[in-house]
Amino acid sequence: MEALVCMKLGDPTVPMTSDSSPIAAVTNFHPVPAIASSTSVRVRIRATSLNFANYLQILGHYQEKPPLPFIPGSDYSGVVESVGSGVSRFKVGDKVCSVAALGSFAEFIVADEQDLFLVPDGCDLIAAAALPVAFGTSHVALVHRAQLKPGQVLLVLGAAGGVGLSAVQIGKACGAIVIAVARGDEKVQFLKSLGVDHAVDLGKGNIIESVKNFLKSRNLKGVDVLYDPVGGKLTKESMKLLNWGANILIIGFASGEVPVIPANIALVKNWTVHGLYWGSYKLHQPHVLRNSVEELLSWLSKGLLTVHISHSYGLSKADLAFAAIKDRKAIGKVMITLGRSKL
Repeated sequence: MEALVCMKLGDPTVPMTSDSSPIAAVTNFHPVPAIASSTSVRVRIRATSLNFANYLQILGHYQEKPPLPFIPGSDYSGVVESVGSGVSRFKVGDKVCSVAALGSFAEFIVADEQDLFLVPDGCDLIAAAALPVAFGTSHVALVHRAQLKPGQVLLVLGAAGGVGLSAVQIGKACGAIVIAVARGDEKVQFLKSLGVDHAVDLGKGNIIESVKNFLKSRNLKGVDVLYDPVGGKLTKESMKLLNWGANILIIGFASGEVPVIPANIALVKNWTVHGLYWGSYKLHQPHVLRNSVEELLSWLSKGLLTVHISHSYGLSKADLAFAAIKDRKAIGKVMITLGRSKL
């Protein structure tokens, strides 16, 4: 079957035509995976999401390091192609989505039926593939952990990226006052089109001054929830804006710098700091993930969420997809598509 394989650790943005590229699109690395048990389901993949974690994993910088060679991947969507004898929830032809630890950058994947989600009628399959990790991360963080309430002030860093845009939309769906931070006029204008209450361009001035002026204009005291997939200096600056009793959501470190959150200030201001590693919920609290993704699919089918696809490539051009992630070119999600509409 067709698959993208990581042969060695390295920079996946190196052109795939080069011998130094760590990835390759191949057709003979793996046969079509067999049905492994009576509750297994084989899915023909339509689309799979490219997340920053996939980029880090191929570099060798992610916390989970699979043995080489491996097929990368995480969240995906597709159509049920075959089912085991004990499968009761799905039939051939059903549209589904899910998340895998590895293996979704391929033509087929096998999953247990309990790990699959039925994609509601009317939902685009590419959008469904982009939903579980990015939107799931933001949903668990904002709804389950921070318990974001209507009227609270939510500050989203890296707001034009995949998880950032999902946090913006979920924040609005929860009735929060959303402040979005991004770099560049194109990204800021797009965020404004989504209805954020205030957008800050990091390339045009001071975030503290801009947010404080907005808060003053709304007669608001400060930020109640900080959503941070960026880290570094931006985290340190943003903490100056937090209310007493604020929630800090640590999502990732796209800046490459792990921030230091002073425990003495957290104590005095009664801050709650949440580390959010979405994937570990599958092991420790799988019901939280299932409820979250099911609610997100319902919101998607009702038009309460819009998944913005920034870039879409076929497996043979995955290096360009990774470059869109690395170079911060994406506004929203970067996808790998199989079958129709490959670039």
